[in-house]
Amino acid sequence: MSEELKDMDVQEFEESGETKTTRRDINFILDIPLEMTVVIGKTKILIQELLQLGQGSVIALDKLAGEPMEVFVNDRLVGRGEVVVVNEKFGIRLTDIISPSERVNQLR
Repeated sequence: MSEELKDMDVQEFEESGETKTTRRDINFILDIPLEMTVVIGKTKILIQELLQLGQGSVIALDKLAGEPMEVFVNDRLVGRGEVVVVNEKFGIRLTDIISPSERVNQLR
């Protein structure tokens, strides 16, 4: 078996002129689906209150009117924004993107 290893051509890795800051080709991941969630607010209620909800019920949330909504991708906070209406559908205009260093800190 050692003779087989001696006869193998081993390609040497050479350092290219690329630096760590050079943009990598990411085309191979562009079609991977991600789940995006926009949170307009949260609240906690008792089961009894939940069972009493009906059409027209109003649920108070922890956010104030006009406060930025949180934007999550795969359960990770990536930014904040404001609600807009586009062609009679709700959307979100991003007003703040979380910096890469802040995103790394979320992983800890």
